[in-house]
Amino acid sequence: MKAELITRFKTVMDDGGVMELVVWRVPEPVPPTEHGYKYRAVYAVAGQRLVGFDNERGKGDHQHAGDQELPYNFTSVDQLVEDFIAAVDAARSAT
Repeated sequence: MKAELITRFKTVMDDGGVMELVVWRVPEPVPPTEHGYKYRAVYAVAGQRLVGFDNERGKGDHQHAGDQELPYNFTSVDQLVEDFIAAVDAARSAT
């Protein structure tokens, strides 16, 4: 089985920020994760990442809030989308 694209969206916000999320179903988990998804989500303004979620090989599921990298508990694709949108909304309201 090859990787299968589950969802992809990209939106340019009214403040010029870019919000993008891509999720693939993969044949084997990306170590050290145990689920079968590979994902990346980013919200950036003027080339600076304000919010990010991904599961990089070797690091596992985590999120970025400005310069901080924090653990993220991936439970489902739907929850990832909700958490990402909520984090973007919070970042936009903080500026």
